[in-house]
Amino acid sequence: MSTFNSFLDDTRTVLEGFADTASDFVTPTVRLGVTGLSRAGKTVFISALVHNLVKGGRLPVFSAAADGRVGRAYLQPQPDDDVPRFDYETHIKTLVERRLWPDSTHQVSELRLTIEYESASFLQRKLGRGKLHLDIVDYPGEWLLDLPLLNQSFRQFSDDALARARRHPEQAQRFLTLLNDTDPIASEDTAEQAAGELAQAFTEYLRNCREDETALSMLPPGRFLMPGDMAGSPALTFAPLDLEKTTAKPRNGSLHAMMERRYEAYRKHVIKPFFQNHFARLDRQIVLVDALQALNAGPDAIDDLNTALGQILNAFRPGKSSWLFSILSRRIDRILFAATKADHLHSDDHDRLEALLRRLVDKAITRAEFAGASVDVLALASVRATRQASVNHEGTTIPALLGTPLPGENLDGTCFDGEEEAAVFPGDFPENPEDLFSDNDEPHNVGLKFIRFRPPKLERTAEGLTLSLPHIRLDRALEFLLGDKLA
Repeated sequence: MSTFNSFLDDTRTVLEGFADTASDFVTPTVRLGVTGLSRAGKTVFISALVHNLVKGGRLPVFSAAADGRVGRAYLQPQPDDDVPRFDYETHIKTLVERRLWPDSTHQVSELRLTIEYESASFLQRKLGRGKLHLDIVDYPGEWLLDLPLLNQSFRQFSDDALARARRHPEQAQRFLTLLNDTDPIASEDTAEQAAGELAQAFTEYLRNCREDETALSMLPPGRFLMPGDMAGSPALTFAPLDLEKTTAKPRNGSLHAMMERRYEAYRKHVIKPFFQNHFARLDRQIVLVDALQALNAGPDAIDDLNTALGQILNAFRPGKSSWLFSILSRRIDRILFAATKADHLHSDDHDRLEALLRRLVDKAITRAEFAGASVDVLALASVRATRQASVNHEGTTIPALLGTPLPGENLDGTCFDGEEEAAVFPGDFPENPEDLFSDNDEPHNVGLKFIRFRPPKLERTAEGLTLSLPHIRLDRALEFLLGDKLA
C-alpha cells in the first residue's frame, strides 16, 4: 500500500509539474520560498522586497533596477486559490504609518508580484518587453523541522525528542516529571487525560526553549508552536514517550498505541500535504537566520541553531534548473542564506556575521553546490532601523547605533518610551566564528546587548513623495535570487 501511495504522490507531482511548466511558457514564473525560524524577519523581508520594487526603491546592486530596465512591478491575484494571501497592504501600513513591526508568520501565505522589464540583450529587447511572475511563498521555518519526521518512526522521534529535553531540564521540568509518572502500556480507555496533559506540558517545554534567554531552534513538531485551526485536534495531541523498556510493537489499546497513531496522523495530514503542496514546488529559496538572538543566549543556542539549520537544509532538494526537472520534479537551483538584523551591528562587523552564518551552514552549502545549485551568504537588514554614529565615552571614541527603541525596551536601567532616539553600543563581535561553538576549548559568550528599534520614519522628497523603505543589502539579495531571470 505504501508503494502504491508513493506512486500516486509521484504521479501527482509530475502532473503538477506539467501544469506549472505549461504556464511558464506563457509568462515565466519563479516560485520563491521565504523561510526562517521564529522572529527571523520573514514578514518584514517580503514586505520590504515588494515595497522597494513597486515604489522604485534604491537598489543599486540589483542590476535590472540600477540599469533602469524595470518598467514596473505590480501585484496580481495569486495562482493558488486555496492558499491565504500574504497581507502586504496591512504589513506596510504597520511598518510605514505606525512604525511597528508586523505580526510574525503563523501559516503558509502567498503573493504574486509581476515584473515588466527590458532585457539586457539587444536581440531580446527587439522582441518586446519581458514579463516575469514572482510567486512568493511565505512559510514558518519551524514547519521545515518537521520534514525529517517523514522518515522517522514514533520510537525514533521519541528517542531524539527526549534526548533534547534532558539536555535542558530547567525548561522541560514539568514535562519530564509527568513523563516519569506515565506508563506507556496504560490502557487507552484511561489515557486520554494523560495524553492531553503530556501534549500540553511538551508544548510548554517547546515554548520555554524559544524564549530569548534560551533561544533554542531545534523544536519539532513545528505545529505545536503554531497550531492554527488544528489546535486541540488529536493529530496535535501527542508527545514523545520513554520507550526504552517497551517492546518494539505497541500493545493494542495502550497509551503507546494511541500516541503512535496520532503521530502517524500528524505525518500524514500535516507534514506530507505541506511538502507536496508547497515545498516541493519551489524554484528558489531564501533562509533568514536570526543569529544575533542565538549569540546573546550563548554557545548552547549556537550549537542548537547549527543543528536546526542542518535539519532544515537536509529537507531541500537542490539541483540545476531545467525544463525536464521542472516537469518530473522541481529543484531549488538558488539558495540564499541571510543573517538578518544586520542593522543591530556596526558595518565593520557585518563580515564577521556573514562568516558565522557560513560556518553554520557550510555542510549544506557543500551538498547544494555538489547537486548543482548556486548558494550565497550575506548579512541583511530588510528594513534598516538604525544609523551609524560615533560616541565619545570617557575620552574614547566608540562606534554606536542611532535609532528609536521600541516602547518598553530596557538597557542599563533605562526604559524607553518609543519616541526618543538613543545611541547604543551593541558590543564587540568575535573575529573567529569557531570561538562561539561549545566544542571549542573555551567557547566565547559574546554577550551582545542589542535592543529592538522601531522602523524608521520614511524620508520625503522635495515634492512630498514618500521614499521607499531603507535597507542593508536587500538589493544584493534580489540580484542573486532574480538577476539572471531579468537579464
